[in-house]
Amino acid sequence: MIEPESVFGQIKNNRGFGRFMLQGLNKVSLEVGWLCLTHNLLKKVAIDQKR
Repeated sequence: MIEPESVFGQIKNNRGFGRFMLQGLNKVSLEVGWLCLTHNLLKKVAIDQKR
């Protein structure tokens, strides 16, 4: 089972993201997409470096 709360905690605390910089549903959705993309890319890089 995957707990999504840990991902949000990592984004908020470890990445220093506290608030959205943009306003509006479309812009916030885009910003969340970028946050998720960078989170997943950084996880991939960390896994690849361990190999």
